[in-house]
Formats: sequence, C-alpha cells, structure tokens
Amino acid sequence: MLNPVPDWAVDAAQKGPRKKRRLSYDDLDAESDEDMDMDEEEGDDQISAEPLSKLLQGGGLVRRTETKKRKLRPEVIDIQRTKDIGTTQPSAITSLQYHPELPLLLSSGPSSTLYLHHIVASPPAPEANPLLTSLHIRKTPLTTTAFHPNDPRIFLSARRRYFHVWNLETGKVEKIARVYGHQHEQRSMERFKLSPDGRSMALIGSARKGGGVINILDAYTLQWASQVRVESNNGIADFAWWRDSRGMSIAGKNGEVTEWNMDEQRAVARWQDEGAVGTTTITLGGDNGNAGSPIGKDRWVAVGSSSGVVNIYDRRAWLVASASTTDALASPIPSAPKPTRALDNLTTPISHLVFSPDGQMLVMASRWKKDALRIVHLPTCTVFKNWPTSNTPLGRITGVAFAPGSDGLAVANEQGKIRCWEVRA
Repeated sequence: MLNPVPDWAVDAAQKGPRKKRRLSYDDLDAESDEDMDMDEEEGDDQISAEPLSKLLQGGGLVRRTETKKRKLRPEVIDIQRTKDIGTTQPSAITSLQYHPELPLLLSSGPSSTLYLHHIVASPPAPEANPLLTSLHIRKTPLTTTAFHPNDPRIFLSARRRYFHVWNLETGKVEKIARVYGHQHEQRSMERFKLSPDGRSMALIGSARKGGGVINILDAYTLQWASQVRVESNNGIADFAWWRDSRGMSIAGKNGEVTEWNMDEQRAVARWQDEGAVGTTTITLGGDNGNAGSPIGKDRWVAVGSSSGVVNIYDRRAWLVASASTTDALASPIPSAPKPTRALDNLTTPISHLVFSPDGQMLVMASRWKKDALRIVHLPTCTVFKNWPTSNTPLGRITGVAFAPGSDGLAVANEQGKIRCWEVRA
C-alpha cells in the first residue's frame, strides 16, 4: 500500500466503483450527430471471424424440414413456451431474425455485438439453443442486422456513415464506407431492408426536405443503383418490400402511403391511412394470389401509429374493385380506403408489426410499455384472447421474429433476453 495515499487514489475511493448500465433501445435515439458522423478513419481495424464451416466441424447444421401446413382457428391459439435463448445480452436487442433455411437465430443491439445461436429442438442436444459465434464491431452500436435471403452473408448497420457485410462462408467482414454520389442524403446507414429476392438493399436516407428519400443499392456489388423520393411531411416513417421484390410500400409520418414500382421507377398509387396520428411502422403479409398485381402479391398491409392503433387493409379487395372499373388509368388503390379492421388493443406507439410467413398471424407490439404485445388471427383480423396472459414474461419488447415455417416465435426485450414459443395450432 502506498503511503502517503496519493490524491488520485483518494478520489477514486470516494467515488466508488463505476456501475455498469445496460444499454437500452433509447440510447440509439439519443446519439448525437457527432456520433453519427464517426467516419472510417477512427479505429478502423481489420475485422474477421471464423468461417461457419470451421465452427461446425464435427457436426453441421441441418437444413429446416418443411413444416406441415395447418389452418389456425380464431380466438384461441395453441402456443407453448420452449427453451429461452440462454445468453442474456448486455444491451437491448434491436434486431432479431431467423435464418430462412438453417436453424440459426441472429440478434444484435447497441452493445456493438452480433450473436448467432443454433436453434436446437430439445434433446439429444447437450445445451438448448447454444451460442454458435458472435461478432463485435468496435464503437458501432448496431441498429439493424439481417441475413441475406439467398447467400451466406449478414448485413450490419449502425448510426454511422458505413455498414458492414459479414460472409459466414469465408469469415471475411467487409466495410462499406459510403454511398458514392449520395453522401449528403445518406449520412447514416442505420435503417435498411433487403429485398425478398436478395438483389437490392434499401436504405432510408437522411434528407427530409420536402419529403423523404430511400437509396437502393445492388446487394451484390454494393453500389448505388437508384433512388426513391416521396413527398411526405417530416420524412419517411417506415417502408416494406413487396413479396415479389418488384416494389415497396412507403409510409410517410403524415400517414400517406406511396406504392412504388421498382421496374417503372415511379409511384403507381398513393393512399391515406385512415385516422393516421403519427405513423410509426408498416408491414405486408400473406399472398393475394394475383401474380400480375400492380401493387405486388401481398394480401395484407398493416399500419401502426403513435396512438397505438393498428389498421389492417385487404389488398385483395382493392384489386377486385379496381378490376371492375373501365378506366385504364384508375389507381389500383382508392385514395382513402377503409381498413378491414382497426385494432386499438395497445395504447402506446406501435414499434413492431410482423406477419408470420404463412400469412395467418400478425404480431403487434410496443416497446414503450411492459408486456405490450398481441397476436392477430388472419383472415378474421381478430386478436387471440388466450395469449399472452398476465404471467407471460415479455418485458419491454424490442424485437419480434417468426420462424420460416410459422411454427416458432421469438420475442426479445430491453433486458437483453430472448424468449421462445412453439405455435402448434
């Protein structure tokens, strides 16, 4: 022991040990412009990871088997809790996704780390849902991460001027520094969505003058390909790719939705969400059975608002109505459609709307209130009454994902935990 005790040691003893604080969802919103503007010059170390094949030596992943198609009944759902993901993460989980073919679950958050868990169905596995590997990218609080739908890559982004692409096959991690020619409109890469066919990556732009911008990158060359610009007060709230990847539905914060055709590079329809009060999110689901539809093949569109109301619209009904008109120039969507159902079960802003792959369920959730989650049955558009219950351990929800066969549901929360359920019927 030093004698006399130096001043720095006295000060440290008086302050006591620093308490670790769990990074929350709101920490991402609170980041300053200086944080967002961190460029590649700061601490840009080479990043690499073990190839997935090496991690799986001695026992590879088995591809998912086809799940039996079953028809869900309304009002009551048969759902059973399964093993949780064992690793509690050091931050809220802002991205959660099942791999489209392999039994893998991706999760990430502001802790700058992406986790891959192997989803194992009970015994004979020695450990339930073990951690397969993780990737830490220094000073990059992750906001959006996603599997590429057709190849072994994962895309990772943050409130930064760059994003990363992790190739699971080779272990290589590539850094994409900027969208050349559009740097001023894309000052942050934090919000993106990959098209279902895997060809395009769409990024919500930073520019908001007179509306909003979405920049489209080629998902293979990672070069700028095109741009979508819509008129909307206060910018774009959210967007969703059509299931055929030929276009997207873009929701402005003022409640106006633009249907954008990628092939024609133009808006084919615009419509107003009924009673919109601060639109927060939009999603598409189900199949309308019309391969030649001018607004994609999705049957359902759901729009969430800051008041907690979720409007569900049936796009199949719109197409039937438009087919009966003789006006060839008529919009395929009425300018002010009536929702099939307006759901007011939640009272705080809607943060998550997720359709099951089979189009029979819609999860709606709000991160602003504990246990604020409901499941909607389709096509009746009614909420299941028996789940969740008052004892269901959800917490403040920050991520929701369905398994590719619609038979599994994962819910992540602000405490860094992931709960899992099996949907039986």
